Amino acid sequence: MYIKRQGKVLSIRGGYMGINKKYITSESVAEGHPDKLCDQISDAVLDDILKQDPLGRVACETYVTMGLIIVGGEITTSGYVDIHNLVRNVLKDIGYTDHKFGLCHETCAIINTIHSQSPDIAQGVNRGGAGDQGIMTGYACKETPQLMPLPIMLAHKLVMRMAEVRRKGILKYLGPDGKSQITVEYQKDKPKRIDSVVLACQHTEEILDATGRNITKKARQEMIEVIAKPVLRGYIDKDTKYFVNETGRFIIGGPQSDTGMTGRKIMVDTYGGVVPPGGGAFSGKDPTKVDRSAAYMARYIAKNIVASGLADKCLVQLAYVIGRAQPLAIMVDTFGTAKVSDEKLVKLIKENFELTPQGIIKSLNLLRPIYRKTACYGHFGREEPEFSWERLDKVAILKKEAARM
Repeated sequence: MYIKRQGKVLSIRGGYMGINKKYITSESVAEGHPDKLCDQISDAVLDDILKQDPLGRVACETYVTMGLIIVGGEITTSGYVDIHNLVRNVLKDIGYTDHKFGLCHETCAIINTIHSQSPDIAQGVNRGGAGDQGIMTGYACKETPQLMPLPIMLAHKLVMRMAEVRRKGILKYLGPDGKSQITVEYQKDKPKRIDSVVLACQHTEEILDATGRNITKKARQEMIEVIAKPVLRGYIDKDTKYFVNETGRFIIGGPQSDTGMTGRKIMVDTYGGVVPPGGGAFSGKDPTKVDRSAAYMARYIAKNIVASGLADKCLVQLAYVIGRAQPLAIMVDTFGTAKVSDEKLVKLIKENFELTPQGIIKSLNLLRPIYRKTACYGHFGREEPEFSWERLDKVAILKKEAARM
């Protein structure tokens, strides 16, 4: 809750009132989290099809529960995917190789319920139209070198570190499931310090205390020292609070403890809740689905606008209707930080970016088997070559065109 008084923003949190102070929280989840497991399976199916048939139509959904994985959706392709082997390979790669972690790649049941794409949808997509209606958003800001909000970037880095420590055997008791959460204190709209850190790490029984209900203090401190502090240095201080496996223990994890579904972590996938995430999830969808491709384009636009110095923050929103190529609307919000008007930025966008589904696919080279990598640790702020929407190749022309306005 925020109260405006005599031109100053007073942020209230936990009974404490500070002038020009606010707190922003973002979370991320590990590759073995049930929802992320489903995202990775759905995108692995998409990648396998694109390797064989770049023009295949894919809308793949996955559901997982105790000992059972269901893969469904609508797919039209000239290729063939061995769903059972693909799913088992994904599980093995993530680390679900032993029943002690709640799922085993060798013994879980797999059901395939995939059917072909509706011809009513296909006839609109075949002529170059969008594969669905929806509102897609992209965002960029100057808080990090990746031009992303700091809380979500740090939350992703924590679960990436969690996976690294597990895979390298640095902390041998860790399992594939886990979560992170970061609360950042902002002063005058700038990130200053980390107020709290949350780690939820699946583990084996070896680190339980004598009661069997809690992990030992040694293990708790070990997770803080080995996972959190190497990632968060520069932002933590003596007042930063740590919450590690707050129920006491986290042995039962993965699909044994919770069901998972494709597309349930859109805040994790996008900007950590700092801005509206848009209307649809990404994983399992080929790039004719603007839920995915237009969200990538919106990020590409916003990032290049901020990198060009035209704004310190930029939110881009694109609206589409099924069967039509051009967006119905383009909205830009720079939160009062722009060097030119938001209306002029919309004009620059129309003149310098491809906004039709086919134009987006071509300009961002989206018919590649790159999508499983996007399914964990966020779709934005990544610097690997697969993430073409993170390029800054429009900066020079935006600067030039804006100077003429």
